[in-house]
Amino acid sequence: MAGYFPYQGVSTDNDRLNGIIEDGAKKGITHKKQLEIEIAQFKTSREREWMFIGDKYFEGEQDILTRKRKILNDQGELEEVENLPNNRRLDNQYAKLVDQKVNYLLAKPLTIKTESEVYQKALKLVLNKRFHKTFRYLGEYVLNHGLSWLYPYYNQNSQFTFMILPAYEVLPYWKDREKTILDYAVRVFTIEVWKGDKKETVEKVEIYTLDGIERYILENGELVPDVEAGEFVTYLTATTGDKVTALNWERVPLIPFRYNHREIPLIKRVKSLQDGINEILSDFNNNMQEDARSTILIIHNYDGQDLGQFRKNLAQYGAIKVRTTATGKDGKVETLHIEVNKDNYESILKLLKKAIIENGRGYDAKDDRMSNSPNQMNIQSMYLDIDLDANGIETEFQASFEELLWFIDKHLEHKKQGNFENVEVEIIFNRDILINESEVIDNLNKSVDLSQESRLEQHPYVTDVPLELKRKKKEQQERINEFDDYETTFQQKQGEVNDQE
Repeated sequence: MAGYFPYQGVSTDNDRLNGIIEDGAKKGITHKKQLEIEIAQFKTSREREWMFIGDKYFEGEQDILTRKRKILNDQGELEEVENLPNNRRLDNQYAKLVDQKVNYLLAKPLTIKTESEVYQKALKLVLNKRFHKTFRYLGEYVLNHGLSWLYPYYNQNSQFTFMILPAYEVLPYWKDREKTILDYAVRVFTIEVWKGDKKETVEKVEIYTLDGIERYILENGELVPDVEAGEFVTYLTATTGDKVTALNWERVPLIPFRYNHREIPLIKRVKSLQDGINEILSDFNNNMQEDARSTILIIHNYDGQDLGQFRKNLAQYGAIKVRTTATGKDGKVETLHIEVNKDNYESILKLLKKAIIENGRGYDAKDDRMSNSPNQMNIQSMYLDIDLDANGIETEFQASFEELLWFIDKHLEHKKQGNFENVEVEIIFNRDILINESEVIDNLNKSVDLSQESRLEQHPYVTDVPLELKRKKKEQQERINEFDDYETTFQQKQGEVNDQE
């Protein structure tokens, strides 16, 4: 069967793995032990840590929420104080950037373009609205983690579907330096199970090879065969009468979708700027609440203090004691007023927000270029950064779609729906960009050198070009029929007049 091969009696990836194990055994280390070491390194890697940071910042769990208010003590060291305002204000510009990019590139359904109507209908059944929702979620993972994985599989109802595997769960092994041919992959994930009346977290490991999936439980850093779930499973089976044959894909069914070729997550570009925005807002809120700090009390002739104690009292209590006369009899209290200038905070905040938009390749919907009925050039100028970033993402995604379409083609062949391996297909990403509709329509109407189909593809009101072409053809036919009916009626009337004469 094209795209699959029977499991029994075939020399596959397990032979290679066994060879590695035998070679490793000669060196005193097994392949299983190698995997245990590499899994431990993967779990504590800095790259994986950034993925968790991306998730936390997207969900609003940012560093500002754990910030402590500190002052310099009389020893010149920082110490935490609890009697000062410690506001933790969060303005999640990072989540806004992620939502902008995902909705800009993936909010609208994909357009499938191919010369084969049969293939197009089959693809639409697979790349349906449920897939589109999954694909949009995949976009969030890609931005937060740098990449994500799509796993095509048959569920318990034998339906062909897709599952997202976060990058912090997958340790890939590539055959080439360019990371285009996947040798095998290790998935590390946790599940919650009931043991008696208690719920426990179990760490599991799955190794995806050409033969199928090897299943383990990770206990104290060691791989133990997962007997309960099944130590080994193939990707699908075929039933012929009473005979059940185990089948597998000819490729490891894990497809990487990358944000960029270096797999750098978005959070790595903008974390310091996001933290700066939160800190400025929190500091401003603190200063507004520190009435005693905007007015410093100067207490004369009630014992002086050394420099360390002076600095601590000034920060913690907003008061200092000084001696002004030798006898110290002329005691008095006076104030030193300090004004909090909000304009300084607003200026810094404005600079930080502009910087996070530029470094995150987003756009500012409140840009001055959007005022007073902007033309299409102004709109395109505002979207320039996000459009350039979307071009890079789309390049990566198009390469991933080639791999995904291979699995879809094999699925269609497996289900006896046809062989479409050599049929050309184009996946078009419909970007959700603000446009000056009247200007675009006017330009399209003037582009008489373009075909009607090309103009309809760019028309802001058309979502299904083949359907629109059918409607146009139907209208034209109805007009021809109306004209024919009119001409027939006219000829009949003319004939009656001639007869009367």
